[in-house]
Amino acid sequence: MPGLARAAARSSGAAARARRAKQAAPVEAAADLPVARILVDLPLAHLDRTFDYLVPAAMADTARAGVRVKVRFAGQDVDGFVVERVDASDHDGLLAPLRRVVSAEPVLSPTVAELCRRVAERYAGVSADVRRLAVPPRHATVEKEPSAPEPELSFRSADDDSWAVYPAASAFRLHLLSGGSPRAVWGAAPGEDWPRRLADLAAATRAHGRGVLICVPDHRDVARVDAALTELLGPDHHVTLQADAGPGPRYRDFLSVSRGTRRIVVGTRSAAFAPVQDLGLVVIWDDGDDLHAEPRAPYPHTREVLLERAEVEGCAALVGGFARSVEADHLLRTGWAQEIAASRAAVRDRALVAVAGVDSHRDPFAAAARVPKEAHDAVRWGLERGPVLVQTPRAGYALRLACDRCRTPARCEACAGPLQLTGPTTPPRCRWCATETPAWACRACGGRGLRAPVLGDARTADELGRAFAPVAVVTSSGDRVRAEVDGEKRIVVATPGAEPVAEGGYAVVVLLDTWLLLARDSLRAAEEALRRWSNAVGLLAPGGRALAVGDPGVAALQALVRWDQPGFAGREAEDRRDAHLPPATRVATLRAEPGALDDALTLLSLPPHAEVLGPLAPLPGTADDEERAVVRVPRAEGASLSAALGELQRIRSARKLDPVRVQVDPAEM
Repeated sequence: MPGLARAAARSSGAAARARRAKQAAPVEAAADLPVARILVDLPLAHLDRTFDYLVPAAMADTARAGVRVKVRFAGQDVDGFVVERVDASDHDGLLAPLRRVVSAEPVLSPTVAELCRRVAERYAGVSADVRRLAVPPRHATVEKEPSAPEPELSFRSADDDSWAVYPAASAFRLHLLSGGSPRAVWGAAPGEDWPRRLADLAAATRAHGRGVLICVPDHRDVARVDAALTELLGPDHHVTLQADAGPGPRYRDFLSVSRGTRRIVVGTRSAAFAPVQDLGLVVIWDDGDDLHAEPRAPYPHTREVLLERAEVEGCAALVGGFARSVEADHLLRTGWAQEIAASRAAVRDRALVAVAGVDSHRDPFAAAARVPKEAHDAVRWGLERGPVLVQTPRAGYALRLACDRCRTPARCEACAGPLQLTGPTTPPRCRWCATETPAWACRACGGRGLRAPVLGDARTADELGRAFAPVAVVTSSGDRVRAEVDGEKRIVVATPGAEPVAEGGYAVVVLLDTWLLLARDSLRAAEEALRRWSNAVGLLAPGGRALAVGDPGVAALQALVRWDQPGFAGREAEDRRDAHLPPATRVATLRAEPGALDDALTLLSLPPHAEVLGPLAPLPGTADDEERAVVRVPRAEGASLSAALGELQRIRSARKLDPVRVQVDPAEM
């Protein structure tokens, strides 16, 4: 046995020496453009650049720009992309040859590669992380399949009056039909069939031979735009790109776009990098939705990616939604885009929005009424005409409980967690340890009665079901989200963002507990509340009514009643400008262990007018042990801040220091 082991070792050593000799042997270089510039797929900031490699003659035809390759880097085989082929290298020494071409399919186009570089620079990240968002993993079986050619295009144009309520829309559409590159911010009117309008703009752009890219928040919105495009253009003229499609189908659709057989793409945030050829129009719908913010480094926002892409490719851009973000308002204020808005008369004809406040002087019991008489009357009026939508901010039944006598929060006796009710007949249950407490008694006053300060959609549906029996009541929230409901007379109770689309639209929309959305501890609480309310009101049928239950003096509710989201966004922008907050300024947050954060702030070379806030210690009682610092600069110095943060990450990466998480323009600070 020892002899066999020695023989095996000698054989293994001989094989290793043979491999090394083969690798060290001279490689015949390609006769034409023998040097390939490669982007290696390594998430290290100090290696975020191209490296030159020799192209062997055997790979001369397949090592084209955009293909996947394997190269030897730091003693190991790593993935990479060919950026370009050149005649010579600036490197004085010998160049290592390409190990192999993984696939001859070019999947990283020059424009997308440039976009990835710019996005990484904008967010002080690494372009390899951005390329992972742009190029899906390879699926070899799918790659061997040819992409079916696009059918002949013959679309049915929208009716002449489809954009009539928007005075500036016809000029925007004519620019697209003539091959222009207009840029606009569109405020949709209540009840607008926005997927149909976007499909019409896509058809107008495609009729001129150019491509279209539409990004929406989630898969339900993708399905709506998909259906509208199919109805207008017919099948097989566009593709949908979204994460839940599966690796095979997603890669197949990606290749059809990369090969140029499809020029219209609809998808969620990762679709912003789709390699659409001859791109003529980029669209983002509801840019204030937090689903557009990428949760992985370097945390790019879909809106910023598409706006950067419009600059790179010189194409048209449209930012649309029922509400308006302060960032979209900034585009208008700077003149980068023009406004498309409905006339006041059209808004009045489409919907009537009102606020039901609490008048405790007229009715002393009204202060305790969560659903006032006006809301009941509105639901009753709506049920005579069609389905009714009731929006409530929380999912569940009774999410918080308190003593009915002294209002002390009800706590679990086992772990002091908050108690809740999960149904009309279930005993109080702890939200933390799930312990049931049927014989609960208040420790402060001894009372045994419970009240629910915060109610969820299940409790709301229960109350409305008893009040309007035998009308059907359905819920949509959490992991039970409905995409659509039919036009039958029913009550739909949904949480914000989970509202199903009703066939023909809702007759009435009721917004409950508006105070709860406004009470969020967030810089964007009022803006986000108005966005969610506007999206719900946007589901109304023509001539429908909406009622918000809350304080009529709240600015966000006043903007909803007047359907003046642009005015609200403008006032928000002015307030933030006075407070030196985004988008008037550029902000970055740095998170790390205390020592690492101090080192980072010491190494950071800040622009002249930069202001550092912090470091801030972790909140007491939390498991987070990271400190946080906020760096703020005037917007004109935003590029300098990103460059300084990028250089900081390169220095720390090269020195192998502890990581620091950097977010530029985070949604929340």
